[in-house]
Amino acid sequence: MNRLTVAPNLPRPDEAYAGLLAAHDGLDAAQSAALNARLVLILANHIGDVGVLEEAVVLARRAARPARPAP
Repeated sequence: MNRLTVAPNLPRPDEAYAGLLAAHDGLDAAQSAALNARLVLILANHIGDVGVLEEAVVLARRAARPARPAP
């Protein structure tokens, strides 16, 4: 089984980040969320390893802040 690569692995990370941001230009919040969902599914298919995907979900979820209850 493969392991999730968490060490920096992009040769030009700033360029990659700028490209991801540019993909959202002109989109409203719903369109932006839909683009993110499609991108996740495309990359998940490319990875093709459920174990690696599970590791990524755990890592991403750990970084998420819980929603605050409404007052």
